[in-house]
Amino acid sequence: MAVTFYNLNSDAGLKKLDEYLLTRSYITGYQASKDDITVYSSLPKPPSSEYVNVSRWYKHIDALLRISGVSGEGCGVTIEGSAPIPAGVVTPPAADTKAVEERVAVIKASSKTKESGKSSVLLDVKPWDDETDMKKLEEAVRSVSMEGLLWGASKLVPVGSGIKKLRIMLTIVDDLVSVDELIENYLTVEPVNEYVQSCDLVAFHKICKLTCPSILLLINGYKV
Repeated sequence: MAVTFYNLNSDAGLKKLDEYLLTRSYITGYQASKDDITVYSSLPKPPSSEYVNVSRWYKHIDALLRISGVSGEGCGVTIEGSAPIPAGVVTPPAADTKAVEERVAVIKASSKTKESGKSSVLLDVKPWDDETDMKKLEEAVRSVSMEGLLWGASKLVPVGSGIKKLRIMLTIVDDLVSVDELIENYLTVEPVNEYVQSCDLVAFHKICKLTCPSILLLINGYKV
């Protein structure tokens, strides 16, 4: 379903966009798409930290464009310039396809080629009770997919009273994935929270880059 935004060069427009992004990681859908690029390109400058959600989203899209680009088609975004903001409708100004492509090209050309840092993360995922189907819980956790996220090995760990928790490894690209956002916006919300009660960060380690290939990180018996 197409989304319409209005007057993103105004405080009112940015406020509406900030409200819209409060419960969303992307403009439409569950992955970065051309809709995100359209809105990104329509902003006259990076948003101030006053607009927390817009700022978070902007930095994420900016990092994606510098590292790997965006290929998702999206659902369609219409951006109007100076029209009054109707009640219940969100906001930003129209950038035609050519302008969008030119801005993306400039971003890629101006950014130096660097390998983004990666981190190895260990999470404890807790079920609601001893009747929770742990196989389905793990399937629900692994169903979460985003660019820069790779699920790894896992095991069940007893916590008492017949209850077990899922301990699972994952590797993230630091510029693309926030562990806090992953937990708050994906692992503890519908539909995953049908099985997951909570998640705890057990360990977080930067993965050694190619300058020291012989070093491996060990976390609680897992080889990263």
